[in-house]
Amino acid sequence: MTVQNKAMLITYPDSLGKNIKELTEVLEQDFGDAVGGVHLLPFFPSTGDRGFAPVDYKDVDPQFGTWEDVEKLGEKYYLMFDFMINHISRQSEYYKDFKKNKDASKWADLFLSWDKFWPEGHPTQEDIDLIYKRKDRAPYQEIHFDDGTTEKLWNTFGEEQIDMDVRTQVTKDFIKSTLESLIDHGADIIRLDAFAYAVKKFGTNDFFVEPEIWDLLNEVDEVVKAKKAEILPEIHEHYSMPFKISDHGYFVYDFALPMVTLYSIYSGKTDQLAKWLTMSPMKQFTTLDTHDGIGVVDARDILTQDQIDFTTNELYRIGANVKKKYSSAEYHNLDIYQINTTFYSALGDDDQRYFMSRLIQAFAPGIPQVYYVGLLAGKNDIKLLEETKEGRNINRHYYTKEEVAEEVKRPVVASLLKLLSFRNNEAAFDLDGSIDVETPDEHSIIISRLSADGSRKVVMEANLKDLTYSVKVNGQEIKF
Repeated sequence: MTVQNKAMLITYPDSLGKNIKELTEVLEQDFGDAVGGVHLLPFFPSTGDRGFAPVDYKDVDPQFGTWEDVEKLGEKYYLMFDFMINHISRQSEYYKDFKKNKDASKWADLFLSWDKFWPEGHPTQEDIDLIYKRKDRAPYQEIHFDDGTTEKLWNTFGEEQIDMDVRTQVTKDFIKSTLESLIDHGADIIRLDAFAYAVKKFGTNDFFVEPEIWDLLNEVDEVVKAKKAEILPEIHEHYSMPFKISDHGYFVYDFALPMVTLYSIYSGKTDQLAKWLTMSPMKQFTTLDTHDGIGVVDARDILTQDQIDFTTNELYRIGANVKKKYSSAEYHNLDIYQINTTFYSALGDDDQRYFMSRLIQAFAPGIPQVYYVGLLAGKNDIKLLEETKEGRNINRHYYTKEEVAEEVKRPVVASLLKLLSFRNNEAAFDLDGSIDVETPDEHSIIISRLSADGSRKVVMEANLKDLTYSVKVNGQEIKF
């Protein structure tokens, strides 16, 4: 199967039912044709970060199922798998072999040595300050070899996630064989997690380092294209970076839309939303919610700083059980530029506001991705948050099959499923088609989508102040 222009569900393998088998049953029984693809978040054996510290990619974690279960899911849905291009678990066989055999290990060059990276006399404090980092200290940790010696290795993220050296042949071979295996098991698109961190270079901030980042992307793309699959580089930063990737012809994420949509609904004003929809590329996946928090930095310079501050403050004021401390170090927040909440609770658990946000997403350029909690208009899970003291768990509720069957009966969920089904089956949303955006007044927006052959036109008119809307297909009004 190839990537289709149909809404993609983002889910963990054990969040809609206990495992991949139950997830498949939920998809078939409860969601109908509202879902066309599945981003199956990491299902490999892992030692941290809810799957993002993979021990290996050879196996499916037995608690989630088997490769047979994954491949069966891929018979009906196009699939996205994660590849952590920046790091691997320190419990992996590769790390353990390196720890045991040091430079004699065949995996020694898989890891990026902090000590060997720096020229003599470095790193200085200035070098450390320059690094674009996720911690308040230098991004390394020590490896204690079996012979009693130690060495520092790059360690950008959690303690379990040791950075790989993407420049070496050993790493290139590992990347190639892993990607080929993932595609053979059903991946139609590979999400390159932490992509912008993968290239490190002296004298830079070690984030989205050009031109080397393009060499890496091209190498990966060659491998993936040969197997007739696609790549989606993941990058949370200023929109100009994804736009550069888009200019090279790759799929990108729209991580700015969540904040722009919240601003628009909170303020009732449509000008910034219209500007962003007009700028956005068609070859993209749109998001309102993901397994992480709502990104703030992604909307910088689309919204003014005053508008970002307004949106953030309104989120804490209007949002249901959204507190600043849930996005702090106290709750192990990994990114100070993300706010932990479900999108439904960010809108005060308000059905009308929430449906309007999804209507905007459905009409935006690109393919909608909907996180599983968002598909069920889920509220903030304070119980799970407090039990784990993990901020992002506020948006990671575990649904049983029985819960899902009840949730889809809610009017807001039923309307959302109907909207996505319409979006999936309407030719006016062709990625080769066109979009036109108008703002008749400060509270109104008209978004028109026209199929490539001109035969199908869908027009959505909305007022973000009173939250009314109409949708017409070739002049005929439809309701959700």
